[in-house]
Formats: sequence, C-alpha cells, structure tokens
Amino acid sequence: MKSILITGGSRGIGRATALRAAREGWSVAINYLRDAEAARETATMAEQAGGRAIAVQGDVAVEADVIAMFDAVQAGFGRLDGVVINAGIVAPPLPLVDISADRLKRIFETNVYGAYLCAREAARRLGRNEDGGAVVILSSAAARLGSPFEYVDYAGSKAALDALTIGLSKELGRDGVRVNAVRPGLIDTDIHASGGQPDRAHRLGQETPMGRCGRPEEVAEAIAWLLSDAASYVTGSILDVAGGR
Repeated sequence: MKSILITGGSRGIGRATALRAAREGWSVAINYLRDAEAARETATMAEQAGGRAIAVQGDVAVEADVIAMFDAVQAGFGRLDGVVINAGIVAPPLPLVDISADRLKRIFETNVYGAYLCAREAARRLGRNEDGGAVVILSSAAARLGSPFEYVDYAGSKAALDALTIGLSKELGRDGVRVNAVRPGLIDTDIHASGGQPDRAHRLGQETPMGRCGRPEEVAEAIAWLLSDAASYVTGSILDVAGGR
C-alpha cells in the first residue's frame, strides 16, 4: 500500500486526487492551509473510498510548517512513497503593468517558494527509501501560454515548476525517485472563482479543440498514473491534460 501526501488536497484537483488514490487503497495525507472542515470532509470521503486518510494543516510557504507536515505524515503512516505538490493560488486578472509588488510576492511565495520547499523535503524523505518513490508537481498550461492580460505572474510561477521538474528528476533518478509534472488546462475548479472569474473554465473551454473544460477527476487520473508503478520508467516528463489547448 502506498502512502502519499497531497499539498492543497482539500478541494479541486487535490481532492479528486485524494479520492482516486484512496480507491487504490492508498493512505492519503491531505494538506490544507485554512479550511479544516473541507480537509476533514475530503479525508472522510477518502476513507469511504477505501483508503486511510489524515488531514494535516500547514503553510507550504513556511519552512517549519513544511517540515512538520512531512513529519506528521511519516508518523501517521510509517513511511512516505509519493508527494503531489499541488498547492497554488491565483489572483484577479490584470496586465502586468497593473500588478502590485505585494501580489507578485504572494503568488511567488506560495506557488514557487512553497513548491520548492515541498520538493526539497520530498527529495530528502523519498531519497532515503530503499525503493525510492514518486513526486508529481502540478504545473499549468499557463506556463506555455503566458496568460497575457490575466495571470502573467501565475504563468511565470508555473513555468518555474516545469524547470524544477526537469532538474530534480535528474538529481534524483539514481535514487529511484521519479519526478514528473502535470499541466492542467481549463479545469472546472473553484480556483477560477478565487481569481474573480467563476465561469472562466466553462467559457474558455468551449474554445479548446475538445470544446469543453476538463474535470478534476481527469487530471487526477494522470497524477495517479504517474505515482503508480505503471509509470516506472517515466521521469522528467511534463504531461498536458488540457483538451488540446
């Protein structure tokens, strides 16, 4: 049975991934920042789906929280086999010329600094396993599209994660730790509402080659595969789940 940690696991793609993993019988640690109720609800749903689950509070942009989070997961499950680096934020659409320094700092602290802290801790923990492990990093199609006039800061933060995926996969390959990324496109989650555009995925999804937005469960399938032994010779890859966009 695998034991995995999902940062930002209480909603959206994180929640869908937790439930997908639970159906495999995996033990799932669900990290959250503020919404303890949503995290507990996800943990309950994961247990009902067939896995073990715990909720772990922590801010991915605070080093002490990240270390404590990983400690709690290993104490709860005895070991750690996989990490999904999913926590991320977005802000209302603006061209770069109008984006404040405070917003830039907030986006990059969570999406880049936080992801790098979690990746570093994953490398330290999984690298000690005799049989290695797997890391899946949530990038975004924005990393290659740029999100002009909307989220160039968010797009840049996700592009940094593409570089992290490639570099870390090469550092950890000989330790048996695989590192891959998934780049979701327009997915129907509440991150769009947090950016002030709750209808964005459905509105723009109509313009994709597939003519619709994606579902969190479709991204979770890709993540679960990359975590699984079925992807045993896959590392340093960036998998688009974007409907051809």
